[in-house]
Amino acid sequence: MDRRLLDILVCPVCKGPLRLRREAQELACRPCRLGYPIRDDIPVMLEEEARNLSDEDLKDLD
Repeated sequence: MDRRLLDILVCPVCKGPLRLRREAQELACRPCRLGYPIRDDIPVMLEEEARNLSDEDLKDLD
């Protein structure tokens, strides 16, 4: 994923920063506990496409 794109994307729900979870191919928002999928190198920034992140998923962000 292009680093410049990651720098300008924010969570569509809370407008907070997103972290890349490379292995899971998703962008994660810690405050909302949501993971937005990346499909074919394109982030899908729709709340209805996001999945709820578990405590284990959030540990990867530290």
